[in-house]
Amino acid sequence: MKIDPQRVDLAMLRRLWRGEAASLDDASIQRIIDSAAAVERIVAGGETVYGVNTGFGLLANTRIPDDRLAELQTNLILSHSAGLGDPLPRHVTRLMIVLKLLGLGRGYSGVRPIVIEALQRLIDSNAMPLIPSQGSVGASGDLAPLAHLIAALMGYGRIDVDGEIIGAAEALEQLGLVPLQLGPKEGLALINGTQASTALALDALFSGERVFGAAIAAGALSVDALKGSAKPFDPRISALRGQPGQIRVAAFIQDLLEGSEILVSHVKCSRVQDPYSFRCQPQVMGASLDLLENAARTLTIEAAAVTDNPIVFPQEDTAISGGNFHAQPVAFAADTIAMALCEVGSISERRVSVLVDPKMSGLPAFLAEDSGVNSGLMIPQVTAAALVSENKTLAFPASVDSIPTSAGQEDHVSMAPIAARKAAQIARNAAGVVAVELMAGAEGIDYHAPLTTSPKLARIHAAVRARSPHFTADRYWADEITALQAAVLAGEIGSTEFLGASQ
Repeated sequence: MKIDPQRVDLAMLRRLWRGEAASLDDASIQRIIDSAAAVERIVAGGETVYGVNTGFGLLANTRIPDDRLAELQTNLILSHSAGLGDPLPRHVTRLMIVLKLLGLGRGYSGVRPIVIEALQRLIDSNAMPLIPSQGSVGASGDLAPLAHLIAALMGYGRIDVDGEIIGAAEALEQLGLVPLQLGPKEGLALINGTQASTALALDALFSGERVFGAAIAAGALSVDALKGSAKPFDPRISALRGQPGQIRVAAFIQDLLEGSEILVSHVKCSRVQDPYSFRCQPQVMGASLDLLENAARTLTIEAAAVTDNPIVFPQEDTAISGGNFHAQPVAFAADTIAMALCEVGSISERRVSVLVDPKMSGLPAFLAEDSGVNSGLMIPQVTAAALVSENKTLAFPASVDSIPTSAGQEDHVSMAPIAARKAAQIARNAAGVVAVELMAGAEGIDYHAPLTTSPKLARIHAAVRARSPHFTADRYWADEITALQAAVLAGEIGSTEFLGASQ
C-alpha cells in the first residue's frame, strides 16, 4: 500500500495496525527532499535555529559550532535513550514506525531521504527495535521511545529480526544497512513527535473496537438466554432520544435477535422489565460507542500530523519553534477509550451476575444442573468481577496529571503514553469479561432447547462452543476463558468494524 500522509482515514490506519505492507508515495518523498534542502540552506546561511545548531530544552540558548552539529544530533539520541520497562509489542512498534513515516512525509521536518529509507527497511525486513514501554510523559513528544527507535538504526540497543533478538549493530549488518549518521535537525525531527503515544492509543482503539463488537454479540446472547424483552431495542425509543450511538446499538441488538424461537416463545409472558444491564444496553453501549468514535477522529488526525519541533517551511527557508509535540489530544483520546471500555466490561459482568443467579434468571444456580457438587460458572463470574474492578482503577485519567521536566522548561506534559498503555490493558481485561459472558450466554441458550436462538446468534453460540464445550461437570476453566478472550481480541466473535462510519 502506497500511503499519502495527506489522505489518512481510519480504514487505512486499521489496515496498517493489522500489519499491511506500506511505504510513502512519490509525492511524499519529493516533499521530504525539498524540506531537507531547506535545512541545508538554513545552516549555510548561519541562522540560529533551535535544535539545528543549538542545544535542547533548557540548553536552547547554547549555540553549537557547525563542525559539531553531527555530534550534537548523535548525543541527542544517545542521551534520550533512557527508557525502562518491557518492550512495546512488535505490532505497536511497527505502527509507530509507519506513523513516523507519515509525519515526516508531510515535508516539514527536514530529514533526508536516507533516513526514510532506513525506517522503511525496518518495516520491510520485519525488524523491530526493542523499545522500552516506560519513560515518556508525552511532551516534548515521545522522546525516549523514539530515541530508542533511532538509536537502533545507529547501531545501539537491540533489534528483533523475525523473532530473533540480536544486537542492533549485528542486525543492521544482517539487513545490509550501515549505522545511520544524522544530519542537522534530524535527531530532533525523529524524537520529537507523538508517534509512540498515538500507536499505543490506536492499538487500544482497534482492540477495543473488537471487544465492543463481541460485547454487543454477548449482550444479545444474554438477552435470549434470560428470555429477556426485545422491546427496549425498538428504534422508536432511541430515535426520541437522538443519541447516535444508542440508535446504532439498539439496531445491532435487534438485528442479532431477529428470528429467535426463544424470543418468540415468551412474547406474552408477565415480565414487564429486565435489569438495566439488559434493558439499557443501547444507552450504555451507545454512549461508549460515541466516545470511541470521537477518539477515532482525534487519532486519525494525529496519525499524519506534523508533531516535531521546530517545523521547517521549505518555501520560505524558515524554521519555527512551537509545541506540536505536546500529546494532549492523544492523552484525552486514550483516556476516553479507557472509560468507554471500562463501561463495556462493567455492564457485561452485570449480565453474567444475573444469568448465574437463579432468583434473577430462572436458570439453574451458576448454570450448573447438578449444583452443590458442581460450582459451574461461580468462579468465572468472580474472575470477571476482578477484571472489572481492576479496570475501574486503571480508568482514572492520566491526562489530568502533569509533572515538570527538563529543569522546568517543559513544565506541563500530557502523560499520553501512560493513558494509552492503560487503555490497552483495559481492552484486554474487558475482553476477558466478555469471554465469561459469552460462556454464560451460551450455557443459558442451551437450557432452552429444543427452542433455538436466532441464526446470527447461533453462529456466535457455535464460535463459543468451538472453544468452550457445553457444561456437564466442573472442569478446568482457565484455558477456555483464555481462548475466548484471545478470540475476542482477534476479532473472531461478533462484528469488528463499528468505528469510522461518520468519517
